[in-house]
This record gives sequence, structure tokens and C-alpha cells, in this order.
Amino acid sequence: DLDAVEAAMAAAASQANRAIREEAARKPEYAGMGTTLVSAVSGKDGIVLVNVGDSRAYRITAEGIQRITRDHSLVESSITAEQARTHPNRNLITRALGTDETVESDGYRTTLSEGEYLLLCTDGLTITVTDQEMLFEILHGGDEESCLFRLLAIAKEHGAPDNVTAVLMRQTEGGQ
Repeated sequence: DLDAVEAAMAAAASQANRAIREEAARKPEYAGMGTTLVSAVSGKDGIVLVNVGDSRAYRITAEGIQRITRDHSLVESSITAEQARTHPNRNLITRALGTDETVESDGYRTTLSEGEYLLLCTDGLTITVTDQEMLFEILHGGDEESCLFRLLAIAKEHGAPDNVTAVLMRQTEGGQ
């Protein structure tokens, strides 16, 4: 049941939020720490995604790249995605794990057909690598096994100011 999966994922995000806050309370050097989250659980009925902050999920097909999640940021709702990529306040997020006593995550659902991809990534990738570069590297850039390394190299070349984390899932025949 996808509803139960989404509820469990939201509960896990809340538990992570509590754990981060507890650790920050124990160690003064961690005061105010927080992090973003994007997660996915795949099953026979589809894929459930949860995010907090500006870590994202993309569905990548032969027809193009589609962002699934929405950022929880100050600029997300007021300007275009291309403007947000270079906006000076692009990293000011309105939600994160660890920063508030409670956290609200957003849930999404999608499916993949055979040969399609799901990309989960942090803002270190999305602020330095364009959607078209991501699409090209995953579908046409060469060896599928090394596409994340190529994306990391592009992010570094473009001066990634933050950590860069990415996970790629490919739909195979007969399963999610």
C-alpha cells in the first residue's frame, strides 16, 4: 500500500529530525546543524518519494527530464527554475531536518517504464549542472556505470560550492 509506505517514510524523516536535534543538543559545535533529504522506495505498485529542503528527484526518459519534487526554499515559488539556479538566495531553504522541533516532508509518487531512470540528488549537483547536462550524461554520455562520476566531474568543474551527492536508479524489465 503506497499510502502506508509514504506514512512510514514521513515517520522516518521525523525520527531523523529528532536524532539530528538530539545530537546537536549534546554537542555545542553542532548547534544549528541541519540537512536536506530526498528518498525513494520502489515497489511493484510504483515509487514513493519524500523530500525536505532542496534535495531533488528527477524522472529521466528518452523524452526528457522531469523534476518530481519541489524545493522548500525562499526562491522556489517566486521565480523560474532557471532564475533560481543562479539567484543569490537559492540556498536559503524553508525546511530542513534538524532545524525545527518538527519537520514536514512532502510525498510524491511516480512510476518508471523499462529503461527509464530516477535521479536523487543534492543541491550541490543541481546548482552547478543543468537539467540538460544531467539528461545528456545519463542517456547519451557514455558508459551507464560511470554517468554519476561524469556528473560529479562537471559539478566540480563548474565550482560546486556544496557537497554533491547523487543516486541513480534504472528501471529494468519486470520490476521497479
